[in-house]
Amino acid sequence: MTEHRHPHEAGHEAGPCCGGDAVIERAERLCRERDLQFTRLRRDVLKAVAEAGRPLGAYDIAERLSEPGRRVAAVSVYRALDFLTEHDLVHRIASRNAFVPCAHSHGEGAGLVFMICRSCGGIDETTSPEIEDQLGRTLARAGFRPASRILEVEGECEACLQREGAA
Repeated sequence: MTEHRHPHEAGHEAGPCCGGDAVIERAERLCRERDLQFTRLRRDVLKAVAEAGRPLGAYDIAERLSEPGRRVAAVSVYRALDFLTEHDLVHRIASRNAFVPCAHSHGEGAGLVFMICRSCGGIDETTSPEIEDQLGRTLARAGFRPASRILEVEGECEACLQREGAA
């Protein structure tokens, strides 16, 4: 069922693409290929999200990027996040109003499923052709064209379930 699964939370096994360097390298490559500007602020925002090890909100990011005498405005962070989201370099977790990095490409129009653990706060990402097919048929019957296809499912992750079972 799962086409791709990618952990986004510290404490969950993280593959080699989770590192901040891989995320930045992918962003640089994508921007070069598409002739897009990868500004210092966009890079700094992406780096902060990639290195956090947990979902971050715009105000958290602004705080991390601010220095004494140099305050980064949340509105600037939101603009950078809009760019990064549009180009699939970060994903917005709507239920948390927070962002997680993405170091890999998805198929065109691929729907994402985020599994959000209520116990540890971990967020894993997956795609599912079965869910995509059924959702596509349901939306077509309703005459609805989505701008994005992201599902968020809350529950307990495997690691937390195992800890509960061991307790």
